[in-house]
Amino acid sequence: MKPLKPLKIFILEDDLWYGTMLEHYLSLNPDYQVDRFDTEKSFFQKLPEKPDVVTLDYSLAVGDADGSKVLKKIKDLYPETAVIIISGQEQISTAVELLKSGAFDYIVKDEDTKDRLWNTLQHLQEIKGLKQEVEDLKNELKKTYDFSKVIIGQSVAIQKVYELIEKATKTNITVSITGETGTGKEMVAKAIHYNSTRQKFPFVAINVAAIPSELLESELFGYEKGAFTGANNKRIGKFEEAHKGTIFLDEIGEMNLHLQTKILRVLQEREITRVGGNQVIPLDIRIIVATNKNLLNGVKNKQFREDLYYRLLGLPIELPPLRERGNDFLILSKYFIQSFCSENRIAIKTLSPEAIEKLKQYNFPGNIRELKSIIELAIVMAENHIIQPEDISIDNISQLGNLLSTELSLKEYENKIIQHFLNKYNQDVILVAKKLGIGKSTIYRMMQNGEIIK
Repeated sequence: MKPLKPLKIFILEDDLWYGTMLEHYLSLNPDYQVDRFDTEKSFFQKLPEKPDVVTLDYSLAVGDADGSKVLKKIKDLYPETAVIIISGQEQISTAVELLKSGAFDYIVKDEDTKDRLWNTLQHLQEIKGLKQEVEDLKNELKKTYDFSKVIIGQSVAIQKVYELIEKATKTNITVSITGETGTGKEMVAKAIHYNSTRQKFPFVAINVAAIPSELLESELFGYEKGAFTGANNKRIGKFEEAHKGTIFLDEIGEMNLHLQTKILRVLQEREITRVGGNQVIPLDIRIIVATNKNLLNGVKNKQFREDLYYRLLGLPIELPPLRERGNDFLILSKYFIQSFCSENRIAIKTLSPEAIEKLKQYNFPGNIRELKSIIELAIVMAENHIIQPEDISIDNISQLGNLLSTELSLKEYENKIIQHFLNKYNQDVILVAKKLGIGKSTIYRMMQNGEIIK
């Protein structure tokens, strides 16, 4: 939490001696910023500075002002300002009326006034600290899910994703997120929720593929006591948990046809019934779904309901695979290095040019999730502050298997294959030339032309 700003206190007291005494006493606390006023006019001229606290002499002897009128005016102008009434009389009825009118406290002028005032101000300082802590947490939450900071990259492909996320945050439209495993579908769903009007309410995520189909219905809809063997108590489901917020159904393509029918009803009616129950429970909920499957193919193959498909489609967001995001792999790598080193309190490490080239040649079938794992392992394996190619553990079978997933020229394929074997055999040109059945002079010429890197 940020350090608290000083508590800004205005003293309105027409008794010069008493006001000066209060000002001196309160100024002894370095966390208080104190200003004293002896006229209503001078006080209200400075009130736009929005003090945290006003100590108000109830029996002002200037013009037709009195404490109750000044209190009302302060609260009308700045309701967040706490007003402490300091009075020379002890009528309980007066104190009660002033407290009802918005005064934070009522303190009688006697030998204990200073101590009571000190304690009240300490209490207000604590309240201010709690309010600031809540505000900081809200700002941190917004910062955490600022999609331009969380979904990291500068490629054209990812910029298009940013635009769609921003559109999604402005309405409650259903969102369908597609993309390969590891492209960050749940992160996108969270970014939409925490930047929308529902951000103060729950974000509930459930992976459809991770729960056996026979248990998924009760997990989503909840159940009543006695609904089935083992249902000893009532339990609310994920839909109810997400009331007024967002439910994120990941891997929606794995849901069986029976349950798809029930989800369709939820989308149409915005209500559910718990398993074993009759009570209809209305829902105010946003639905975001994700899948790494082609749902339209599922519709054609009779594995996914066509009517549900069009209900869920809403605003489609397709996340590009990492191999189609240009140099985003390098931006992400540096981010993962920074995060991992910071979390583990170790010196920041950097990627050597050769290590960068090795990453560049890889197609990342596991996308961002795989890149994160590779980078974290490389940091651990690196002997010093420079990450070398040998520190980067890449599945060579996966690397060659994904080579054909990108359309390249024959020359580009040749460069990638030679680069792959150079990395594999620690830049041993003679061994690579022998393995591939080419002349070593060919490899040296390619290095000289910058087609491959040693």
